[in-house]
Amino acid sequence: MPMNQDNKNKNYIRWGVTAFLVILASMIAYYIIFNLDNFKGTIDKVWVILMPVTDGLILAYLLTPLLNVIERKIVKPFFAFIKCEAKHKQMRLVSILLTIILVGSITYGFFAMVIPQIVNSIRTIIMQFPSYVDTLTYWISKLLEDNPDIENFANEMISKYSTEFEDIINAKVLPQLNNIIVMVSTGVYSFLKESWNFIIGFIISIYVLASKELFAAQFKKITYAFIPLEAANRFVSNVRFSNKTFGGFFVGKILDSIIIGILCFVCTSIIGTPFNVLISVIVGVTNIVPFFGPFLGAVPSLMLILFIDPVQALYFLVFVFLLQQVDGNIIGPKILGNSTGLSSFWVIFAITLFGGLFGIAGMILGVPIFAVIFAFMKSTVESRLNLKNLPPETSNYLKLLYIEADTKKMVTFSEKDKKPFSEITRILVKSHEHIKQQEIDWHSLYKIISHDTKKDDATQNTDTDETNSDTKK
Repeated sequence: MPMNQDNKNKNYIRWGVTAFLVILASMIAYYIIFNLDNFKGTIDKVWVILMPVTDGLILAYLLTPLLNVIERKIVKPFFAFIKCEAKHKQMRLVSILLTIILVGSITYGFFAMVIPQIVNSIRTIIMQFPSYVDTLTYWISKLLEDNPDIENFANEMISKYSTEFEDIINAKVLPQLNNIIVMVSTGVYSFLKESWNFIIGFIISIYVLASKELFAAQFKKITYAFIPLEAANRFVSNVRFSNKTFGGFFVGKILDSIIIGILCFVCTSIIGTPFNVLISVIVGVTNIVPFFGPFLGAVPSLMLILFIDPVQALYFLVFVFLLQQVDGNIIGPKILGNSTGLSSFWVIFAITLFGGLFGIAGMILGVPIFAVIFAFMKSTVESRLNLKNLPPETSNYLKLLYIEADTKKMVTFSEKDKKPFSEITRILVKSHEHIKQQEIDWHSLYKIISHDTKKDDATQNTDTDETNSDTKK
């Protein structure tokens, strides 16, 4: 008897806690819905405060593959060679130090080599801009002289929009000079703030790299504590898959962008493209964006070359097209392999969708995010097909007409058939033939229905006779 009382008390406590949580969740949802601006402001404030932590986690995630390679290929063999029994923390500390030195040296060498040339290119552009404009004007004038129709059309457009352009300059641009100065000052402050956040994030990344196995163990510990065992196993496995997808994509894409930048520098130096260092940096950086990256970098580079030498701009346009083909068909597949598992169509779809929602960050992160979603949907579809004893391979459905319900046999058509299936003239609905297959004694059911109907009729007649008798009385 006391045991039953204890169980009842536990149930009451459980119900009370559940009711309290439901009420609390309802109150939170009510507050969020009717105070959405305040809630969004709070989230933005927390995000700004945690920005150094976010930078540190991102930096640690990007440095983890390099750290693992250095520790596995260099540090551990070195300590084994000198017969020094070092602890894991000591080897990790040496690995982190070597990783920072390597990355810092590469970064410093890159900026020391590229930044001066970029500064000189920008200075040359500013100083020689009037002559570039004169060159472009002369080229356009010569083109218009040879084509009178185009000249007349251009003169009409210039006379039509020149007045409007002057009005825009006088009415909107000049009064906004103060705001532009404020924006520049704000930009400088934001840059300094981001630099400070990056420094703090760099320090945080060192601590994360030093204890990354401990953080992973704590994450798994919390997962198995609050999630049922089978669901926790699936969740941990899916996190590993996501990590493999994201890590393989980002590491491969960074390496691919470096190769494309170097290849662009070599080829533009050969064909004599002006400002080849600046253009190679632009093309290499924008190549991080899948598929559209080389074209995004080609647009400002093409405009820059067009001011100097229109013929070289044409050469550069052809070169960028060939470079994108080489990257998409040779270099990219060799480096990235099948890290995302997406076809070209789904890559373009992911870039378009996430780029429209989140801008440049969405264009970069959209492909691996959509790859994880696509893999989840693929696994779900295949598991449901396996439950129905149907093959999960897509190739089995290429020439499928229908599947027999009883035998699960897949009926296909031949490639020689011009019309593999008959003309469809109506919408199909659920068939009622399954009623005949159900094991129901319809004769007995009819007797029951008939008996109930007769009984209802007799009851109704009795009620009618009683009513008539009462009426007579």
